[in-house]
Amino acid sequence: MANELKQFNFDKLSFGKAVAGNPMGKSRYIKPPISKTIPERRLKYKFAEELARDIKPELGMRAFVFLDGTFVAGDFIEAWFVEHHIIAKELTISTLSLNPNNVDSLANLMECGYIESLNLIVSDYFYSHERQTLVPYIREKLDKDNRFQFAAAGTHCKLTLFETHKGAKVVIHGSANLRSSSNIEHMTIEESPELFDFIMEMQRTILEKYKTINKAVRYNSIWQADHK
Repeated sequence: MANELKQFNFDKLSFGKAVAGNPMGKSRYIKPPISKTIPERRLKYKFAEELARDIKPELGMRAFVFLDGTFVAGDFIEAWFVEHHIIAKELTISTLSLNPNNVDSLANLMECGYIESLNLIVSDYFYSHERQTLVPYIREKLDKDNRFQFAAAGTHCKLTLFETHKGAKVVIHGSANLRSSSNIEHMTIEESPELFDFIMEMQRTILEKYKTINKAVRYNSIWQADHK
């Protein structure tokens, strides 16, 4: 007769119970602790709009995603904000490079009220090579109403961070720049206050040291505050 496969029954093990002949009075087997880690979704996507629709910006969420060479990270940010009506008090992006379409996406989000304040950090390599072309376009499209800061530094980081009025602190990190790439890329999307605060500390240092815009003083606000 063929042997039947039986599911292993952990209940038959004497976890922490007295066992005859054991001088310690307990089993040497230890009951495994219950994992309290956040469940992680592992996904593969070709198109930014599909990922934006399927990933919900919930507290404690975390997803690891492989991206096809047709995926555009900049398009994902715009689609995700619009799909789920995300309002960012402050959005900070660090990227090696970007293109005019990425700039237009960010400008649209700012104009429609999805982004209240934007910080953009690019590599010094990008800044030096695009100083006469794309850099002026970035300033023209994004430097509106004293809501934009632009920095160039020796960084290779690909990071997107934002905080919402509902208290969510979201970090997107991985290998992908904002613009399209023919390579397979990866990104992790997670809501983590601890990680957000850790990364933002470095980003604020970069923004302060390598900023390219001296923000104007809002005289009306100062006048109003002084005459209350």
